[in-house]
Amino acid sequence: MKSATRRGLRVRVGGAVASALVVVGVSFAPGATAADVQSEQWYLGPMQAEKMWKTSTGEGIKVAVVDTGVNPDTPSLKGQVLVDEVPKQVAYGATDDYEGHGTTMAELIAGTGADGGIQGLAPDAEIVPYRVDLGGLLNEKEKKLAPTPWDVIKAAADSDVRIISMSMGAPLYEPEFEAAVRYAASKGKMLIAAVGNEGQDSGYIAYPAAYPYVIGVSSIDDKSRISDFAQSGRYVDLVAPGENIPGYCEGNLDEYCHHRQGTSAATAITSAAAALIWSAHPDWTANQVTRSLIDTAGRKWPKDKPTATAGYGTIRPRSVLADPNYDAGEPYSDPLRKENTQEEEKLVTEIPPASASASEKPSTGATAASQGAEGASKDKQAAAGSGDEKAVAAETSSDSSTLWTALGVAAAVVVIGGGAFAVLRTRRAN
Repeated sequence: MKSATRRGLRVRVGGAVASALVVVGVSFAPGATAADVQSEQWYLGPMQAEKMWKTSTGEGIKVAVVDTGVNPDTPSLKGQVLVDEVPKQVAYGATDDYEGHGTTMAELIAGTGADGGIQGLAPDAEIVPYRVDLGGLLNEKEKKLAPTPWDVIKAAADSDVRIISMSMGAPLYEPEFEAAVRYAASKGKMLIAAVGNEGQDSGYIAYPAAYPYVIGVSSIDDKSRISDFAQSGRYVDLVAPGENIPGYCEGNLDEYCHHRQGTSAATAITSAAAALIWSAHPDWTANQVTRSLIDTAGRKWPKDKPTATAGYGTIRPRSVLADPNYDAGEPYSDPLRKENTQEEEKLVTEIPPASASASEKPSTGATAASQGAEGASKDKQAAAGSGDEKAVAAETSSDSSTLWTALGVAAAVVVIGGGAFAVLRTRRAN
């Protein structure tokens, strides 16, 4: 799958040059980069980021960004990336971002906003970078040297990072990947992943979001509508902002593009929200941080009835930070126990009617969350489901977030001999 960002308006980093692509048809004056990029981070105002930062900035929390690599030398990330803390066995290329996607995700989490860069939601959190082969963009030599996603997850699990952020996804089940996820969860890590951008009717939720113990994140726009491109199903847990987000255009990191979108950005913003909460409550467990996000999520339906497109609702970390009496519950009680312990998979051998040839299918490894967003309609549809679900972000005067959905019903292929299996999963009722 492709990077979960959309090519749009380009702005030269540093403010020296600004130009518009034909498809956007807008230009900005030279030197306007800072205002342009950060003004497009529309969610910072509704989430009351400035107020939250008086209580927590994410200090003391390390976030593993598993992606296309993270360049530690962008103005917004200087001093934010812990290059020396990447385990040597999985360190190959960690700071060589070949696409720009991973660096964008890191800035959305912990960017300082310096020199007109992206302002992270948790600006004092620290990033530990990891690079894996997403979308088959590495050359053959680099593919052989690149660590597998599951090796990276296991290495991160054995480190002191608290959050593992994965803005990536693939349609195929990997037993090694699930084993690594379970291992990381057993080590007390909080795992957060994108549900994918193939649309609400795609019939599946991307892995690793569909694995047990991973919080699946979907996307909303600035009107609090669930994104058309976001996948839905049983494994959607939370939603966060994922449309009209700035991000690097290319791997050379010379320019930001505007109006990009995808569940990737929503995942990074959710990871940052978790970092804010955990920093304010360093003695909490991953279960308690997860429970706080679920308890305070914006929704108009019962908390014990998550929906297929919105899960438990829109992230609102300010609600946790502003309540000194908030009770996070039992530290070792899994708030997603029902979802994590139910029967999850049924292997099937039918090839889906719309399946592509083997050569056209995404690789069995994790890939950057798919860019179904590029074909998203400009005439947005409100969230599918109940009227309450459509009003999920009615309370965005205090916060804004995105929705993530669970897997729909679809038969998929078993990949013989590759260790990867597509699965049939049950659709969560609206």
